Amino acid sequence: MNQPLIQLLVLAGIAVFLILRLKNVLGTREGFEDGPAAVPMNERRGRPDLEVIEGGPDLDVNDHVEADTPQATALSAMKRLEPTFNVGDFIGGARGAYEMIVMGYETGELADIQPFLSEEIYESFVDGVAAREDQGLTIDANFFGVREMKLVDATLNPDTNEAEISIRFVAEMTSTVLDRSGDIVEGSTTDVKKQKDTWAFARTMGADDPNWLLVSTDA
Repeated sequence: MNQPLIQLLVLAGIAVFLILRLKNVLGTREGFEDGPAAVPMNERRGRPDLEVIEGGPDLDVNDHVEADTPQATALSAMKRLEPTFNVGDFIGGARGAYEMIVMGYETGELADIQPFLSEEIYESFVDGVAAREDQGLTIDANFFGVREMKLVDATLNPDTNEAEISIRFVAEMTSTVLDRSGDIVEGSTTDVKKQKDTWAFARTMGADDPNWLLVSTDA
């Protein structure tokens, strides 16, 4: 199995876990909002690989960030360090990862996604799930999809080759908190909320380990 595919699967494996994160851990939910559906981010599925002409623009980078910005420079440097890295594939993997992680957190099945979380993030999830269990609370959630994604930042440490990419997600879901008796104490089974998160994934470019780890879940 080639490395780009492994990376894509790994990112997809990140995704069963995050929606009811305590506000300061996971993100924000804006009421029970309606409103226009966000335009999905342009993905490369079904599109041919784009060859970068020397001296010409790299559309794989410029499709996701403005040209001649620090973010574009960082992404281009990542691709030089690891020629198989593709920004479009990363975005597609991050979309799947988000849903998996959100829903994984809801179910409390943290062991399944621990390999894809930084130690700090994993410990914060453990604390959140334990606090729920101590109160006898469970979550009933349904995920309806990521409605909007945007690559908001990208950095590369030239000394360590550690890359970090931040993605802004807007998703829709229902989430209901139940007590020990099964009574609803918060949320609704029918009203759809918007879940907004900005997540950062990190990895050392060129390393044998293909895993991108979730390192930040700021709102």
